[in-house]
Order: sequence, then structure tokens, then C-alpha cells
Amino acid sequence: MDISTALQDLNWLAVLAAAFSTFLIGGLWYSPLLFAKAWMRANKFTEQEMGNPNMAFIFGLAFVLSFFMALNLALFIGAGDTAFGATAGFMAGLGWVALAMGVISLFERRPLSYVLTNGGYMTVAFTVMGAILGGWN
Repeated sequence: MDISTALQDLNWLAVLAAAFSTFLIGGLWYSPLLFAKAWMRANKFTEQEMGNPNMAFIFGLAFVLSFFMALNLALFIGAGDTAFGATAGFMAGLGWVALAMGVISLFERRPLSYVLTNGGYMTVAFTVMGAILGGWN
């Protein structure tokens, strides 16, 4: 199958939903209910530094990047089902993203909590994206 056929066969609504799912998961993951404090400590952020960033720009660009992650994962999964999608998402999130973050973190001398917090988020997010994409074929 060539790339143009693969793009035509995609369920674009599923790709959008998968991209949006990263926002829902991230909103909870990085909230005070779960890992906000651990994430701030791992990055050595203070409350003052978190002040008034341009959230429209941050969320807008984050969604664009999430969309392309979901698109890439959808092309990777192809015609898989929910179980295959979730498995492929888990493997991509843990095996590629989280471990790559681990390698980079070694050289940046980041704490293990940085890898666990951010890599954990990416693993969960990719697993959910994969389940959505696989199940919505």
C-alpha cells in the first residue's frame, strides 16, 4: 500500500479523537491530583516560573504535535483492532518514547522521576491513542 492510499483510508475523526485524548490524559496526569509536584521537582520549576505563560500558544502547538503523533500511530497500526492498537501504542510509548527520553535524560543528568513522570504519561497516552485508532477502524 502506498502512502496516499493509506492516508485516504484513515479514519480522520479517530485521529482527531486520539490526539484530543492526550489532552484529557495530560490534564489529569500533570494535575495536582497526580504528578504535578513530582513533575515540577524533576524539572526544578517553581510556582513563580509557572506564572503566566502563553497558554493558547502552548496548547495550540501541543495539539498540532499530538495530531501528528496520532496520525503517525494510525499509519503504523493500519487495519488493526483495539487490542492491537493498544499494544502497538504501548510498545511505541514505552519502547520508543519513554526509553528515548531515558537515554536523553542520562546525558542531561535528569532525575529518574523525570523519566518516570514524562515517560509514563507518554506510555499511557500512546496506549490510549492506539486503542482509539485500532478500535475505530
